[in-house]
Amino acid sequence: MKPDIHPDYHEIKVIMTDGTEFTTRTTWGKAGDTLRLDIDPKSHPAWTGVHRLIDSGGQLAKFNKRFKNLGI
Repeated sequence: MKPDIHPDYHEIKVIMTDGTEFTTRTTWGKAGDTLRLDIDPKSHPAWTGVHRLIDSGGQLAKFNKRFKNLGI
């Protein structure tokens, strides 16, 4: 292998949405950095089964207005 082509592999601290922490090795950031997760397996609907509709920019309201007379 060629020397000096691989990124720096170091330890960081990861803080999940519920406040639990763990240490992992990664190429993200610098050694000793902290990564705070906005979404993780404890809060993401794909793993929890709890789905919420979030209206960003009125798109959900526009959809509901367009199809409100379908009677579903």
